[in-house]
Amino acid sequence: MLDSSVDEKHELILLSESPYDTPNPNKALQDPEGLSAVGGDLSSTRLIHLYSKGFFPWFSEPDPILWWHPEQRCILRPEQFHTSTSLRKALKKNPWMFTVNQEFESVIGHCSALRADKEGTWISSDITNAYIELHKLGYAHSIEIWLDGKLAGGFYGVAMGKLFFGESMFSLQPNASKIALKTFCTLAKDCHIELIDCQVESDHLLSLGAELIPRKEFSTKLEQLITSTQKNLSLLSMGEKTHKQRI
Repeated sequence: MLDSSVDEKHELILLSESPYDTPNPNKALQDPEGLSAVGGDLSSTRLIHLYSKGFFPWFSEPDPILWWHPEQRCILRPEQFHTSTSLRKALKKNPWMFTVNQEFESVIGHCSALRADKEGTWISSDITNAYIELHKLGYAHSIEIWLDGKLAGGFYGVAMGKLFFGESMFSLQPNASKIALKTFCTLAKDCHIELIDCQVESDHLLSLGAELIPRKEFSTKLEQLITSTQKNLSLLSMGEKTHKQRI
């Protein structure tokens, strides 16, 4: 249940019908941290606009759509990805392959199903359909990891300019999601990606080299890396390569 007893500095707004309605991130609630707005829809126009301003949707049905902009943002600089000894061994042990944007619907489907089996998922059918549409428009992308010809893991997110907003990852084989993220960090320079937004911290992400930065610093990065809501053409062109590539 949302707490309405907040001081004047912090507020939770109801989004209007305009897809360009933009909350003030500096007025986001402190409890729960970063909750900025409720309502609106998951149209591509609204999602692209709010992502470019640093907001992301995160909610579970039957709750209304909730929009977040945390005070402390979890980010990963691709060059700082940490490859542990165990991950190095896993990479050498098996002939891992990767593709980009070849199995987007399968990736988001696995992300949803695995979370539903564990703790319940926020990746509802509405979320799934919204991101599939973003994928068709060239904004949402997936990295797929293959082992012995079968999909083993991967992740998906939204790319604009030089920033990638990570959404969710999955593993069907040990280490597969880590390998997916490492692969993407290796590709990042060629794709002109300078920063990966991990949104909310976890021990898992921090162990891979992610860090927390203040909202103000993250907002500055947004302005520097996203000059307009342009697609990342490098990721689009990489996805045109249909053959699997060895890691």
